[in-house]
Amino acid sequence: MKPTTQLSYLVAVIACSLLLGGCGGSGDEVTEPVPEQIYPDYTDVTALGGDTTTFDASASGHGFSTPAPNLNAPGLAQHLAGDVNFETAFTTAPNSEHPDLDGLGPVFNNADCNSCHQRDGRNSTPIVPVGKARIKLGSDAGIFLRISKAPNQPCVTGTAANNYCAPIPVPNFGGQLFHRGVLKARADWEQNLFGGQADVYLSYETKVVSYPDGSQVTLKKPLFAVENPFDAPGETKQSSNLTSNLLQDDVLMGWRNGMPVFGLGLLEAIPEADILALVDENDTNGDKISGRANYVFDAVKAQKGDTHPVSLGRFGWKANTPSVRVQSLGALRGDIGITNPLFPDESIAGTSMHDSYLTRTGFVDSGSDEHGAPEASAAFSDDVVFYAETLAVPARRNSGNADVREGARLFELVNCSGCHQPRFVTKSTGEIGGKPMAEALKGQTIYPFSDMLLHDMGDELADGRPDFLANGNEWRTRPLWGIGLTQTVNPQAGFLHDGRAATIEEAILWHGGEAQTSTDKFMALSVTERTQLIDFVMSL
Repeated sequence: MKPTTQLSYLVAVIACSLLLGGCGGSGDEVTEPVPEQIYPDYTDVTALGGDTTTFDASASGHGFSTPAPNLNAPGLAQHLAGDVNFETAFTTAPNSEHPDLDGLGPVFNNADCNSCHQRDGRNSTPIVPVGKARIKLGSDAGIFLRISKAPNQPCVTGTAANNYCAPIPVPNFGGQLFHRGVLKARADWEQNLFGGQADVYLSYETKVVSYPDGSQVTLKKPLFAVENPFDAPGETKQSSNLTSNLLQDDVLMGWRNGMPVFGLGLLEAIPEADILALVDENDTNGDKISGRANYVFDAVKAQKGDTHPVSLGRFGWKANTPSVRVQSLGALRGDIGITNPLFPDESIAGTSMHDSYLTRTGFVDSGSDEHGAPEASAAFSDDVVFYAETLAVPARRNSGNADVREGARLFELVNCSGCHQPRFVTKSTGEIGGKPMAEALKGQTIYPFSDMLLHDMGDELADGRPDFLANGNEWRTRPLWGIGLTQTVNPQAGFLHDGRAATIEEAILWHGGEAQTSTDKFMALSVTERTQLIDFVMSL
């Protein structure tokens, strides 16, 4: 797919040479004009989020944490309330002194939203110290594992009969692996004091990529090992006679990095027709890019009684959630273990681990508060969703720099914009996530640099795990806005779905599949040109 941007052309006017008279004279040599460089029309754009853009984030570690400046007074008040909720750290139930904070777990990945989205950006990439082969993921890990059973055949069309092509939960575990737990979460808690469903270990392997000009870059790839599952303590994949449901050969695991949370309401406000207009599943234009839409189960529609609760997927690494509401409240219940009005059941409800925990401890931790309602109130839930919908988009920096402008031309030349679609206009009416859309999000011209579609990114980035209509090689195009501030906000943040890339250059070099042609063109550029293209991306 080619982007819908229109390039500005400057018509060169060539003056005719004058004939010189005189004996033995000859005409002056005709000099051809130097062609004017053609720059994409987004080259000089700075307000990437329209009126929601903040221009005060350049050097700030809190550059992703500003409320949209065009929020009205009630909207700002709700946003600030949601900010408090986003950073709330929950505790084990029961907490008689602070019942509004209890309900953590009993298994979880982190105790608050901010730990996976540090300062509203990406989480820290775990480091394996020199001299150690691997590390065990603990309380500082913002990465987690999606798990599911391998389907017998690809799911093509979602229906109620096939659970809308949703991933198949692992029996007695579910769809996400929780590596942490509250005290006594496991029956063998004396040996695993705060253990979760299983232990997760991280190591890295490296490879060297060589450019045609001879320069080299070393890339690292994370490798994960899952051991000591609660249903078979001590087992590993190398054990003989495996009994754990989690360690069977047909269990698929996909590693996920916490994403930035700013600008999400704008992405949800993009008209669905504008996204679908970019779909080119059969590559009819021959550019080797075949964007596909993911259609996913929509818990908001299901709660309202919709007979076909399916919507266009917009969020998550595989576009596997339809709205900020589903994404946020699903993470509140999933990552932290806090039930809420949209997801009122514990993430591991009905499993032997949860049943054993309740029996052994006598705790009332079945997902309800002291009044029998979900642990997070409707007001708490609405505010935290609104917060994620209305965080400002940081403005571009250095857009007038000559190298940055040249980088914009090269970005277009190698067809990065084939997937990283620059421009959309948000809708002016309607709802998002089943609720009225904030006025601040309406009718905004935005530059997220994403087509919001799925693309096959090649075998080296593949996790092999289907997610609704997305196959194991496909990933949603990540928006690039704000990417240049990623490591200003969190110096330890990495890029791509598992944080493997420490730099934008490394991220580009991992691109394969539909992006392979663009990667090859990038590698063929000179050192100066590659730097200019990266400078442009870092300006976003």
